[in-house]
Order: sequence, then structure tokens, then C-alpha cells
Amino acid sequence: DARGRELMRWGDSFRAARAALSCPAASTARARALFAGLATSAKGTTELPPAALSGSVAACSSATGKLRLSLATGLRSSRSPPLRSRIRGLDMSTSAPAAGAKRRVGVGQMTAVTDLEQNFQTCQALVKEAVQKRCDLLSLPECFSFIGYVDGEAASKATDLSGDIMARYRQLAKDHGIWLSLGGFQETAPRFEEDVPRMYNTHVIIDSEGEINASYRKLHLFDVDIPNGTRHLESKRTEAGKDVCVTDSPVGRLGVTICYDVRFPELYQRLRFDHGAEVLLMPSAFMVRTGEAHWEVLMRARAIECQCYVVAAAQTGKHHDKRESYGDSIIIDPCAHPPRP
Repeated sequence: DARGRELMRWGDSFRAARAALSCPAASTARARALFAGLATSAKGTTELPPAALSGSVAACSSATGKLRLSLATGLRSSRSPPLRSRIRGLDMSTSAPAAGAKRRVGVGQMTAVTDLEQNFQTCQALVKEAVQKRCDLLSLPECFSFIGYVDGEAASKATDLSGDIMARYRQLAKDHGIWLSLGGFQETAPRFEEDVPRMYNTHVIIDSEGEINASYRKLHLFDVDIPNGTRHLESKRTEAGKDVCVTDSPVGRLGVTICYDVRFPELYQRLRFDHGAEVLLMPSAFMVRTGEAHWEVLMRARAIECQCYVVAAAQTGKHHDKRESYGDSIIIDPCAHPPRP
């Protein structure tokens, strides 16, 4: 629609201005003129209405299988009480749909556990809800298929993308005719140290025919050691990826990332300005402490600087007595409108 086209023109102008600044001094005047135009355009974009929301939000308890529906009044999901699974949907306009058409994206929230089958059943329930709400793509969070309890347990569950675990999710997408963004899968890595298995943290995009459309191995691994607090060393068992990933989909051109990547803005600028991404996927399993401090502001920052939609599916609640995730699955539009109460 007109709003979506204006936002993309704004982003393209920003890219041109940035390129001009990197050129010789002769281009300085052109860069200044471009940024002046951006300032004028920005005054208009701040007054645009927020993107249309779907009419309801679904919450599903995997323990009972019962559904609870409530009116969707904003983009954010509730932090309390933590639910086993939740979906939010957002209608968005990018360059992909036909003129005037809108596509719907669903963002899932769940509490993964140390049971592959239970996690699959939770994801299956979320897929069914997304289909009922006419979503074209559903984004699921990092570690959607498994979260380990002891050191090395997740790596021990790693399999190839051609293996049986991924085959079930591919069939799920095909059976329901929906695209899936599988936020972080334990993919077998070729390198071993002292007979200890290692893995990639891999974001897999599956199309509505059940085919793997794209895969991205997490570039930035999360290592943290808080005195008298959490100690998490992702690099101990996980290999870092080497390549950025963009792919076309029914909802637009996707920039594919994972969780901790969000703290590296240059990655998202490459995805947007060098590769034309329109929708930035950021599935996560954020720690509670850092989530409370930075989760929403980071997502909004990436939306503002890249002029893209941000879709961030999140793990939530206590996975076991050693790990808890922040939650707050969120979708941000290119103007970074804050979630409404």
C-alpha cells in the first residue's frame, strides 16, 4: 500500500545518502541534500497509523490442549502469566504481494523443554492456530525443538537438516500449507573436540510445500559469565556460521538471523541495504535479566535504522530449574511504533 511504498522509498534514500558519504568530497553536497530529504520524509512517517493487527490472539496450553482467545490490543504478548504457547499476527505490506494485497505473519511464543516430542506437539498446535488465523508465515523461536538441561545435551541431539527431526517439521509445513521460520535448530557440525559433539545453531526457512527454502547458521555466539549469576558459553558446543542469509517469501524478502545477532547492527544494515531485506527475523531465547533491560529497545532500534519490519518470536518462562527465558514475542513495523496497551 501507499504507506509501505513510502517506507521503502525512505529506506532507499537512506542507503543512497550513506553511500554518498563514503564517496569523495565532491559528493558531500549530494549527501547533505539526501539527508535533508530524509528529515522531511521522516516528519511524515511518524504520523502514519500503526500497521493493522489481526483480530485475536491465541494461547494454547500443551498440558490440556484447550484454547483461550482474547482480543489483540497491541503487538506485544503478555509477560505474565507465562503461557506454554502463544501466537500474534500482523498484516503487513511489502513489495512481494500484489498491489494492495496484504500478507499475514504469525509470531509464536512457547516454553521448550527437554523432550523432542512434547516440543513438536507444542509447535504443531501453534501451526494450527496460525493457519486458522490465515497466516502466510509463522515464526517460531530459537531452540523450538529442544532445550537441554546439562552441558552438551543439546549438541548430543543435533542432526542433519536431512534427518528425521527436521523431516517432521517439513511435513508439518506441507500438511498445513504454511511457511515456517524455525528459529534455531541443533544442526550437526563436522568438527569434534575430544570426541565431544558440536553443532550449529541454525535458522531454517521451510516453504508451504515442505521444502527447505534457506538456512542460516548463527554468526554471533552468546558467551556470558555474570559474577554470582548466569554463566552461558554457547561457543563451548556451537560452531559459528560464516554467511549472511536473505530469501524471498510470500511476505517479502526475509533477513534471517538469530537472537544475539540483534546486538550487531551492522549485520542488519548489510541485510537491508546490500541485500534488500524487508522483514528481519530475530527468533530468540533471551535471558530474563537482559530481556528486561534491552529486548524491546533493541528490536525497535533495528526497525528504525533499517526501515524494516521486525519479527521476533521468543521462548518464555522456566524450561527447567537451570534456565528461564524472558518471552515477549513481538512484531515491530518500520516506523517502530511501540506496542499499544
